[in-house]
Amino acid sequence: MDRGAPDPRKRRVWDRSQRPCAPADAPRGPRIVETTLCTHRKGASSDPDARHLEAALSAGIGTPLSRSAADVLTSVDLVALTPGTPAFVAAVEQVLTEFFASRREIVEPLGPVFVDAAEALEQFVVRGGKRTRPGFAWTGWLGAGGDPSTPEAASVLTACAALELVQACALVHDDIIDSSRTRRGFPTVHIDFTDRHRTAGWSGDGEAYGSAVAILIGDLALAWADDLVNAAGLDTASFARFAPVWARMRTEVLGGQLLDINGEAGGDESVEAALRINRYKTAAYTIERPLHLGAALAGADDALVAALRTYGTDVGIAFQLRDDLLGVFGDPAVTGKPSGDDLREGKRTVLIAEALRRADPESAALIRTGLGTDLDDEAVDRLRAVLIDLGAVDDVERRITELTETGLAAIAHSAATPAAKHLLHDMALAATRRTA
Repeated sequence: MDRGAPDPRKRRVWDRSQRPCAPADAPRGPRIVETTLCTHRKGASSDPDARHLEAALSAGIGTPLSRSAADVLTSVDLVALTPGTPAFVAAVEQVLTEFFASRREIVEPLGPVFVDAAEALEQFVVRGGKRTRPGFAWTGWLGAGGDPSTPEAASVLTACAALELVQACALVHDDIIDSSRTRRGFPTVHIDFTDRHRTAGWSGDGEAYGSAVAILIGDLALAWADDLVNAAGLDTASFARFAPVWARMRTEVLGGQLLDINGEAGGDESVEAALRINRYKTAAYTIERPLHLGAALAGADDALVAALRTYGTDVGIAFQLRDDLLGVFGDPAVTGKPSGDDLREGKRTVLIAEALRRADPESAALIRTGLGTDLDDEAVDRLRAVLIDLGAVDDVERRITELTETGLAAIAHSAATPAAKHLLHDMALAATRRTA
């Protein structure tokens, strides 16, 4: 049998009522046992379509990639791989493309509607992006002594790539919550499926349909993030260190989103509340936890983990503060979102909180009445001028600089490898001085 093709007799088994005949080459790890199913399993359906559906449903989390991580990345020079470069982006996308290909045998028996949803997720994930989160996770692994020349490097990069699926979940759901119509210059997922509903002439509310499908696609992204981690081929010890951090990160990003929703509904306009949202909604899963995940895979000690987390928190918040400025002042041709969209969406950012803290009653009223409304370009320009005149923009820029400096200081005094320190310095500047 071709080494690159999956063995049709093998699949992942979760149903304990099945009696597996374990192959000699079963992979290591505590999560999943690859087996060759005994063909005489009692109760197996005789209907071919039912058997296909049963196989799809019982495959579940952990269905393997059609090739090992090492085979997928065999043409990639992992030793020379540097986050932020086209080569790194291409390597992560190679992992993701292979992963989506491995899902097709599970998805297709569930019918064309699910195939369309899975394809929409794939297009969303591979369409573009800087692969920031996998880059920080990879750097955390290198910084804690991970060796890219070893066989485990391919498994580590594969696990790092799973962060892009967590990111996809967050973005798809965030676009629904914020009623955003575009993402990276394309219709958001819920708008895409709203348009499909209308084009097909189906019954019911097209917007409700689009939102419902997008919610499920976001959920699928989060579930498949776990699948990709489980399929990465991490050894038992590495996975045991990785799993608790992964679980904490997933909880934090959802908690941060809830804090954001509650902050807007509850009317907390304080800078402290906005910073807390930034800490958990963005910093935790963008930089802090990815670094922590990579360091955990390499077996980093507590002191190094603490330094990486300090860097990740500070630079992660600075990253979000830059995003807040871009959401109001960014160039649509670069950001892929309409200019001033954060003002129309009513986002309670640190920029807005600082402006309200400084504002006189007249300026505060202008901000509050304009925020979250369908502002035309002239109204957006007026609000921008108020934010600048109040000194809020300068204050946010100052915070970005200070947070970046404290984050870099934490790394400079840590036991991270010299190469990783250099990388993290460059990555901090790229994250906080970006234009998109």
